[in-house]
Amino acid sequence: MGPVEIVRSAFRGVGANKLRSALTTLGVLIGVAAVILLVAVGNGSAQSISDRIEALGTNTITVSASGGGSAGLTVEVAEALHDPVLAPDVRSVSPVVSAPATLTYGDADHSVGQFVGSYPSYLAASNTQVDEGAAFTDADVAQGRRVALVGQTVVDELFAGADPLGSQLMVDGALFTVVGVLAEKISSGGLQDANDLVVAPLSAVRQALTGYGSISSVLVEATGPDRVDAAQAQVSAILDRHLASDSASGVGGTGIGGGTGQAYRIQNASQLLETQASTADTFTVLLGAVAAISLLVGGIGITNIMLVTVTERTREIGIRKALGAPPGTIMTQFLVEATLLSALGGGAGVAVAVIGSYFTIVGVKPVIVPSSVLVALGVSVAIGLFFGSVPARRAANLRPIEALRYE
Repeated sequence: MGPVEIVRSAFRGVGANKLRSALTTLGVLIGVAAVILLVAVGNGSAQSISDRIEALGTNTITVSASGGGSAGLTVEVAEALHDPVLAPDVRSVSPVVSAPATLTYGDADHSVGQFVGSYPSYLAASNTQVDEGAAFTDADVAQGRRVALVGQTVVDELFAGADPLGSQLMVDGALFTVVGVLAEKISSGGLQDANDLVVAPLSAVRQALTGYGSISSVLVEATGPDRVDAAQAQVSAILDRHLASDSASGVGGTGIGGGTGQAYRIQNASQLLETQASTADTFTVLLGAVAAISLLVGGIGITNIMLVTVTERTREIGIRKALGAPPGTIMTQFLVEATLLSALGGGAGVAVAVIGSYFTIVGVKPVIVPSSVLVALGVSVAIGLFFGSVPARRAANLRPIEALRYE
């Protein structure tokens, strides 16, 4: 029996029990689709975070209090970082406060997670552009004017196609006048909408929402992408001086912290990307490992079905051996059948995964990695060979006399 005839015989064997074959391939299909889709979800999540970090700009530095808190980080400390002598590579410094808020316009309500208060320099540093109207000014900050720039999601939710410019928003009991609409940013399928925010003068937000305590963070813009490391070193030196000064004077709350030890954290975009990449890789590997269990279960299903097939065709095997079929041919036929079942399930699994990637899963747009498709297909074929080898070997080792006697 030649290779072509062996393949034809394998197809006939698979087609003889269509429902059983379909259920067997379904196990492999689920495993392959799960591997590809879960890896795609991990990759999509990583891509979403990367896009958000890069959207902040390649020449920005973020200063925040250590331990995730903001105690001791003040506007005075932020303004001290904008020193042309001590920090010549710093272009701008923007203290930032942020709080969730409920917006009301007419009969419409909308909650935003980011009601940001800062300086006008925040817009350039964070790559946030004004599409309609005008940005607020330093004079607005100095006089505490309650003016606001709204994102596209806020416009869609509150104004229903009407012109928002000049409208007054009720923000947790305080009135803010809309003076501009922010240009739409591309949201990468993450859990947070990049366009669902409001930006207003720092003084107005502190007066109306957050109070005059510590600020959330400081966004520092370097003079260029190649000067980020130098600017970071200069910012760190200024913060160290404030920390040492406060520690020596016993003052807590006017500087970064009132005690010993580093009380602030400085991160630039490259450091954030490195941290994100490491976390995302671990997350993706974990998802892939969990999905691989489905493939293992599918492989066990193939072994089970092929053992049943060998038992059902024991008499056929005996006849073929009596007619001179060598053990290698018998073994090859059953291996091809097992591999065919696995390959069919793998191909269908890839198709299901590609279709699934067009949908958002747990708030993330999956990004299929070509290597994961190749690996999943390769593993599905390997599973057919590996898990099909036991029943194939059993069929090849049957003695013709005993096989012919089998009822």
